[in-house]
Amino acid sequence: MMDEQDQTGETPDDGALFDALPGVRERLEASIGTRIVGQKAVVESLLIALFAGGHCLFVGVPGLAKTLLVNTTAQSLGLEAGRIQFTPDLMPTDITGTDVLDEDRATGERRLRFIPGPVFTNLLLADEINRTPPKTQAALLEAMAEGRVTAGGKVYPLPKPFQVFATQNPIEQEGTYTLPEAQLDRFMFSIDVGYPTEDEEVEIVERTTSGRSTPISAVVDGAQLLHMQAMIRRAIHPSPDLVKAAVRLVRASRPGPRAPDVANKYLRWGAGPRASQFLILGAKARAALHGREVPDFDDLRVVAPLVLGHRVVVNFQAEAEGIRAPEVVRQLVASAL
Repeated sequence: MMDEQDQTGETPDDGALFDALPGVRERLEASIGTRIVGQKAVVESLLIALFAGGHCLFVGVPGLAKTLLVNTTAQSLGLEAGRIQFTPDLMPTDITGTDVLDEDRATGERRLRFIPGPVFTNLLLADEINRTPPKTQAALLEAMAEGRVTAGGKVYPLPKPFQVFATQNPIEQEGTYTLPEAQLDRFMFSIDVGYPTEDEEVEIVERTTSGRSTPISAVVDGAQLLHMQAMIRRAIHPSPDLVKAAVRLVRASRPGPRAPDVANKYLRWGAGPRASQFLILGAKARAALHGREVPDFDDLRVVAPLVLGHRVVVNFQAEAEGIRAPEVVRQLVASAL
């Protein structure tokens, strides 16, 4: 029903979209699984962010198929995808685009013409985003926040949908730069991509050395994705208790007189209000993807580390004791939820 309505140019109703979403999730997982071995939690997190309309940051050492995961997802969605390889010499205009001077040979008239950069796409892969200095990283800020680019005093809207899926190497590695806090806050999720198990690694080696490639067919298109994203915001309703719990958790991450001991002991500062918004939006998307109209506390517990892990900053005592942000977040979630 959903596909027929889309093909005729009509907007599917929320009931049809909701009923179709779990099947879409299963087909996307199967499509991604033809190329990605294991990483089920990573794929689930990616799909939650995707249908919530949020940007996503994948953190892991090189060689863990982060780029392949994003490329496979783009193909499974039938979206136009762009890729930027971030390097130390990358300039902001290499991302957003630039004005060039054109001259009419007949009249001699000169005018500026804007040439769009690779950011003008549906799904942008920002590969190794922390390999470039903060000034260039910040070129993505307006695009991520407003869905537009300003150049030469003119505003150019980006196509819809527009989402950034970025990969990042661990910050301790040589040749990396810390992402600006304002940019980190624009990422809905930060997803840790870990090493595969031994059996998974054996399967990876067998697949990648066989000389065979698996074709990917689109499961949904851009218009259907936009309809489903809007439906999740519009039709999935969390309880007041869940909203209060999300806000309570975020406020618990901020050191102060009312903060829990773990926050005051190990954090310099905590998450802002955008974290509360993403907690609820992520819980709504996860519930809808599994065919539930009302998100619950389990949904909140699943998305909380993804939302908060890159938004809290540990202090010197935490660094001295080897306590990292994910461990602090785990304790906050256990105490608040």
